[in-house]
Amino acid sequence: MPRVTGPSTVASLAALLADMFGGAIAEVHGDGATRISTVTHDSRAVNSGSLFACLRGERVDGHDFAAAAVAAGAAALLVDHRLDAGTVGGVAQLVVDDTRLRLGPISASLVGDPSTRMTTVGITGTNGKTTTSLMLEAIFVAHGQRVGVIGTLNGPHTTPEAPELQQRLAEFVADDCSAAVLEVSSHALTLHRVDGTHFDAVVFTNFGRDHLDLHGTPEDYFRAKASLFDIRFAPLAVINIDDTHGQLLTDVIAGGDGPSMRVVTFSAGELVDVEVTATSLSYEWSGRRIRVEIGGAFNVSNSLAAVVTATELGVPLDDIVSGLARLDAIPGRFETVTWPAGIDGGFSVIVDYAHTPDGLTEVIAAARSVVAKSASVIVVFGCGGDRDRGKRAEMGAAAAVGADRVIVTSDNPRSEEPMQIINDIVAGVPSNYRARVTLNPDRHQAVGEALHVARNGDIVVIAGKGHEKKQDLGDSVVEFDDRAVARSFMESSSR
Repeated sequence: MPRVTGPSTVASLAALLADMFGGAIAEVHGDGATRISTVTHDSRAVNSGSLFACLRGERVDGHDFAAAAVAAGAAALLVDHRLDAGTVGGVAQLVVDDTRLRLGPISASLVGDPSTRMTTVGITGTNGKTTTSLMLEAIFVAHGQRVGVIGTLNGPHTTPEAPELQQRLAEFVADDCSAAVLEVSSHALTLHRVDGTHFDAVVFTNFGRDHLDLHGTPEDYFRAKASLFDIRFAPLAVINIDDTHGQLLTDVIAGGDGPSMRVVTFSAGELVDVEVTATSLSYEWSGRRIRVEIGGAFNVSNSLAAVVTATELGVPLDDIVSGLARLDAIPGRFETVTWPAGIDGGFSVIVDYAHTPDGLTEVIAAARSVVAKSASVIVVFGCGGDRDRGKRAEMGAAAAVGADRVIVTSDNPRSEEPMQIINDIVAGVPSNYRARVTLNPDRHQAVGEALHVARNGDIVVIAGKGHEKKQDLGDSVVEFDDRAVARSFMESSSR
């Protein structure tokens, strides 16, 4: 366990890195006695006690902003090569091999290594991170714990940059939290945002295609996810082996050199007496009935991930059962949009964040499993612009094959032309399913169209944006909440 430090000097931070990584990996140039109280990678956020971390990105190099950071009051610089003293005002420089690689441990140290002062769980996987994290939160709360959660619902990034992440964890400690649950994205792992964080357990939900705009190949994407499952992060791994990559991950851990994690696997396929509706699920586990007021067959695995993790961390089964039973609907995760009071529209509307081929397939299958054979599953979805283009055709195929009717629309087109994204999606639709698909780049209109054509017993699935309340149209960002838009149409149709 790293030592708890808090505010430090530049020299003591160099010593900390040497102690943690087993060698003199940092050099101090300038006054090593310079006191450091905070660290930031944003030159606009520096103060008189800041260590400014010069990070290299795809488009910009933080070293180019060092002078501006010093002018704004930065006390010292974290750099990967010594900068000209005249340019940066002679402030102390901590020179390391890789600023991003060392930023996490420094950030954690400066705020007292907060992850070691709580039960901390990290959850990764392509789909299900948010749902699993909130299920685990509910269990911890039932166990009498105060819980902090970091994830997709809490900020612009699933996992914040290291300084922000560690500050959030420190705030949890200050707020008397005894547990923290973190969604850990592949971006965060690739960019070393969680380095310096110490987990009591790390969880793998599943693996599918996503983020290949960053990772390049599925293999590299999986390696990013797998990097969390290392003894340097946690002593315990909880892994879904219904997913083939979960089994692969289990084998990778077992075949590693040196000390390894304890691995606990789970499989929804081993459960008995499973019942799933559009709004709830339940099953037998360890002699008790687990019930959650959230629908969708895929959420059985998510709930089981939370159940197994909590069990391994010593939470009594009574608290697990009661926590999940009291869990409210999770925003934008197979969330039912209710009709106005006193109105039965005859069909159901579900909003889900599904934005990957596997995620969309699972959501459609979940809807199909609870809809009457005579009724239809209608899907509205699009794909984000400036993101992995390769998944668009796969999502088009998944929607057309799985649903009875598909309206392809805009998601967050960002800088791309909406119709080009839509055409990329439609290119994946098999010719014999093309008649099921219509196009409407206006998402508001597309939702209205879906609700207009829905008939008694149908399920309308609005996928892709989930909890989001804005739409990025490139030159503008507008208010847009799928749930609110659907509800407005439902209200108008009931008048």
